[in-house]
Amino acid sequence: MTDPTRHASCRCGRIRIACTGEPIRVSVCHCRDCKARSGGAFAAQVRFPAEQVRVEGEANAKMWQYTGASGHTADFFFCATCGSGVWYRARPHHDAYAIPLGNFEPGHGFVPDYSVYEERMEPWVSIAGDGIEHYE
Repeated sequence: MTDPTRHASCRCGRIRIACTGEPIRVSVCHCRDCKARSGGAFAAQVRFPAEQVRVEGEANAKMWQYTGASGHTADFFFCATCGSGVWYRARPHHDAYAIPLGNFEPGHGFVPDYSVYEERMEPWVSIAGDGIEHYE
């Protein structure tokens, strides 16, 4: 049996990502930075080891670097054509790609296993499901 391959892309399709195998983590984050990044009440992302990720159209990506309150730096990559956030790589885990869950094609099968910064969760949001670890 071969490892599953899941496909993600920006909205216009100029940047395409193929991820093989299983992710390191599927997480939901309620911190202010992730809310701003996603434009929603939280952000959901899937992290894969770099060796399991293949990017096509990377020349169309623009990078923005951000240093958070922790002092750690993250590199955010966006499509230069449609503006979609396509992936980011954050320290100290810079050897992994974090890809917004919504960029994956339907049928990906991802289910969150972590929900973090829940003390900042909007009061009307509930992250429920078996096996999800919850962190303040």
